Amino acid sequence: MKNFVDELKWRGMIHDVTPSTSEFLQKNKTSGYIGFDPTADSLHIGNLVQIMTLVHFQKSGHKPVILIGGATGMIGDPSGKSKERKFLDEKIIIDNQNKIQVQFEKFLNFKGDNSASILNNKTWFENFNLLSFLRSVGKHISVNYMMAKDSVKNRLETGISFTEFSYQLIQGYDFYWLWKNKNVKIQFGGSDQWGNILTGNELIRRIDGGESFALTTPLITKSDGGKFGKTEDGNVWLDEKKTSPYKFYQFWINVSDEDAKKFIKIFTLKEKEEIETLTKSHEKEPHLRILQNALAEEITERVHDKQKLEIAKSTSQILFGKSKKDDFDNLKEDVMNSLSTAVPCVKIKKEEINSDFKNLLTEITNFEIFSSKSELIRLIKNNGLSINKEKILNDDYQLSKNLKFDKYLLLQKGKKNYTFIIVE
Repeated sequence: MKNFVDELKWRGMIHDVTPSTSEFLQKNKTSGYIGFDPTADSLHIGNLVQIMTLVHFQKSGHKPVILIGGATGMIGDPSGKSKERKFLDEKIIIDNQNKIQVQFEKFLNFKGDNSASILNNKTWFENFNLLSFLRSVGKHISVNYMMAKDSVKNRLETGISFTEFSYQLIQGYDFYWLWKNKNVKIQFGGSDQWGNILTGNELIRRIDGGESFALTTPLITKSDGGKFGKTEDGNVWLDEKKTSPYKFYQFWINVSDEDAKKFIKIFTLKEKEEIETLTKSHEKEPHLRILQNALAEEITERVHDKQKLEIAKSTSQILFGKSKKDDFDNLKEDVMNSLSTAVPCVKIKKEEINSDFKNLLTEITNFEIFSSKSELIRLIKNNGLSINKEKILNDDYQLSKNLKFDKYLLLQKGKKNYTFIIVE
C-alpha cells in the first residue's frame, strides 16, 4: 500500500499535519473522517479536494468516513464566514443529505474490507441535552482556548453568537464520538478547519487520554488570484441540473497552464510518472492544452460518466473546433440538448419558421446578435453567418428545410457568437 502522507505531499495536498501521523498510518489500519454540512443539495468542486483526500486514504488501505452534519448543519460553522448563516429547515437538510450521498458513491468504494461509510452526527446529538453536553464536554475546554481560535477572533469585531461560538465544541465532540465508537483516529479538513480539528484532538486527550491525528489541505487558489470553483454563473456544481456536464468540462479546459500543472495532481488519480510525462509534452506544445484535456476528461468522466464526457467533448468541438456541416449533420440528439445549455437559447413556434428569413432572425434574437437587418445582410455578403455549420450565401435560405431533428438550428455569427434555436 502507498504511504498516504507521502502521496498527499507530492500532490501538494497538505497544509498542516500533526506529528507522527505518517508513522501511525503506516503501522495501523484505521478510519479517518471529514465532515460535510448538508447546506446545499449538491456538492461543488470546492469540495473535491476533501473528497480526493478520502479517495487517497481509501487507496492506502484505510476506511474513509463521511460525516454528514445533520446537527451541525443546523447551526453553521463560523470558520471563514463574516456573518452568521441562516438556519436551515430539518427537512431540507435531510433531502440535501440524500442527494449528496449519491455523489460520494462516484468517488468512494462502499463495499469491501475498507469500505467507506456515511454517518450523520444527528445520531448522537439528537438526545444529548444541554446540561449533559456542558458537563461531559464543556468542562474540558476553557473559554481562553476557544477564544484563541482564528474562527472566533476574526468575528469578534462584527459579533458572533453563542450558537456559532460553540460550534468548535460540537465538531470536537464529533471527533471524540467517532474515535470512541468507530475507530476513527484522524480528521481531515480544509486549512480553515485546523483549529476546530485540534479541539477534537484536545477533547480525546483530556477525556480518555487517547491519541488522535489531524491533517488539513491548503486553500486552492487560481494563479490569477481569483477564487477557485467560481465562474460568472457562480459555483461549479457536481449535480448536472445545476452545472451541465458541458460547462463542468469547460471549466477544467479553460484553466491556465500554471493551474493545470497544479490541478492535475490534486483532482486526478494519475501517477507521478504519467503526470511528469504529460507536463513535458504540454510544455513542448502548450497550444494543444494537453494537461487541460487530461484533467477535464478524467474529472468529468468521474463526476458524470463516459457518455456525458463524450457529449461534452462533441459540444465543445462543434463550438470551438474546426467542425463543418458534415460534423453537425452527424451529431446525435443528446449533443443538441447539450448545445441548448451551452449557448444562448431561443424558442420559436413552428408556424413562424416559414416567415421571411431576415425578419425572423432579427426578431427572434431581439437584435442582440444583429443590430439591424442591414447588419444581417452585410454578414451574409461577407460570409459571416452560418446555420448548422453551413455558410449562408444569400437571404432566401429556407430554415424549415434545414432543421436538425425537425426542431434545432445553430446560428453562428463570426467565429464564436452562437444562438441555439428550438422550434416548438
